[in-house]
Amino acid sequence: MRCNRERTFLLVGVMGFLVFYLSKDFMDHKNIHLNIDVRGDDIKIRQHTPNHSYVYSWPRCERNVSAANITGFSSLSGEIKDFLYYRHCKHFPMLLDLPDKCGGVDKSAEVFLLLVIKSSPVNYERREVLRKTWAKERLHNGVWVRRIFISGTMDTGFEKERLNKLLELEQREYSDILQWDFNERFYNLTLKQVLFLQWMERNCPNVRFLLNGDDDVFANTNNMVVYLQGLENNDGGKHLFTGHLIQNVGPIRYPSSKYFIPVQVQESNSYPPYCGGGGFLLSGFTASVIYNMSQSITLLPIDDVYMGMCLAKAGLSPSSHMGVKTAGLYIPSSKLDGYDPCYYKEVLLVHRFLPAHLYLMWNRVNNPNLKCNTQLKV
Repeated sequence: MRCNRERTFLLVGVMGFLVFYLSKDFMDHKNIHLNIDVRGDDIKIRQHTPNHSYVYSWPRCERNVSAANITGFSSLSGEIKDFLYYRHCKHFPMLLDLPDKCGGVDKSAEVFLLLVIKSSPVNYERREVLRKTWAKERLHNGVWVRRIFISGTMDTGFEKERLNKLLELEQREYSDILQWDFNERFYNLTLKQVLFLQWMERNCPNVRFLLNGDDDVFANTNNMVVYLQGLENNDGGKHLFTGHLIQNVGPIRYPSSKYFIPVQVQESNSYPPYCGGGGFLLSGFTASVIYNMSQSITLLPIDDVYMGMCLAKAGLSPSSHMGVKTAGLYIPSSKLDGYDPCYYKEVLLVHRFLPAHLYLMWNRVNNPNLKCNTQLKV
């Protein structure tokens, strides 16, 4: 009898262990399944990070050799040829990621203004000044302002390694850089924008508003927060895309121009309305719309025009804001100080600033003792 009870207990114990093992094995397989994300034709593997977020990566995109069959291809510059070879590529491996920059998907709505700053790896001094001035992460007027620099890679060999290491060191100290493994060049600015919008859809889909701008602008982000908080019936869930409005223009066909677009890249002689790429404000809603439209619109090298194309396809329009001066600030006389802080105190954004001038301007504009003559206001 005693032997029967011992055999029974032993059998129950073995069965319990088998149930536990099979359950664990099932859960492991279930977790592996959940780590595969399928969207459209793309299959992406999500790798766990220590904070339980995910890092996305893709294989390197191969060039489309058939682009060489385009009429007049051989007469184009090397940069434009490269653009056409890789025009179809909208996924590149990430070198530096920040999946929890906005506190996770669910908490991303707590970010009121996300500063998205285009910066080349070599522009260390610019990034350092911005971190101390208008791009400083802070709570302002009761809402959070966060910062991200977006970058590709530069050069080759040892120099490329050094620049990548520089960004890694900055990332370790500041946690504010997104970097992809594509060539940092003018004709890839649109690619950079699209890659960022992909990242935002994954990690910060509920951010209220964004400033999209260059790392050489003076941005009065305090004024931006006040302006955005004063919008009527728009907390970021409705359309907003505003800046220096440009319209009734088309591609520049002169090869000597920085903005040269040959007919092999775009046949149409007109652009839709768009805002100058030096800096513009948009809502989280509009950023998501632009991302969705970009899935079916062929890349164009001019990034700000491309954003206008995405808006046009969605039936939305950009708007003009007098406080955004991407073409520079007009000073009425050469005898006046063009860097008088009173000219900049009430604007939102002015393009083209050297790091030292920017650092000085930010501190002068925010000096509580600054007194301005009304005639010096823009």
